[in-house]
Amino acid sequence: MTVGIFGGSFDPIHEGHVNLAKYVLDHTDLDEVWLMVSPLNPLKPQGYVATNEQRLEMARLAVEGIPGIRVSDFEFHLPIPSYTYKTLTELKKAYPDIDFRLIIGGDNWANFGKWKNPDEILNEFGIIVYPRPGENLPGPTSNVQRPTSNAMILNAAPQMPVSSTQIRHLFQSHSTENAPHLNPKVSNYIHSYHLYT
Repeated sequence: MTVGIFGGSFDPIHEGHVNLAKYVLDHTDLDEVWLMVSPLNPLKPQGYVATNEQRLEMARLAVEGIPGIRVSDFEFHLPIPSYTYKTLTELKKAYPDIDFRLIIGGDNWANFGKWKNPDEILNEFGIIVYPRPGENLPGPTSNVQRPTSNAMILNAAPQMPVSSTQIRHLFQSHSTENAPHLNPKVSNYIHSYHLYT
């Protein structure tokens, strides 16, 4: 079994995240995509607006009923901060029968050499890269390109039309009757808990 790890704060999760996860699942050899909700860093108390549990619940609501996409709180149980390589190695210990791949945006790919243990991540796990809005990923504009045997570039993956920051600003300005690119269940959850206002 092969699983892609798509990490993020998901504060809040929106349809761009979900559509990308579905695209990666449909256009690679992955059996599942796990949305890995990043824990709140105690050293950055203003880093996220919603709590760990709220962001986790919104992610679960957003992917409810979608085959092959799961939400994970695995990083919540690791020391903070947990570098990506540490998370992946701990995942491999916990699930030795699963092959893991890391899903990252083109902005992270451009700076990947500055990450902690980048060669180990690439060689031991492998990477799937998707474009950020306005980005030109290296290589031709074909659907899939492999610059190395362990890195797959999805040039044709859908680009996220909105950011979580933009959605938070909409809620802050009370302009959210029909919040764009937001699952109605997630929107209702945000209203119910008065998040971002």
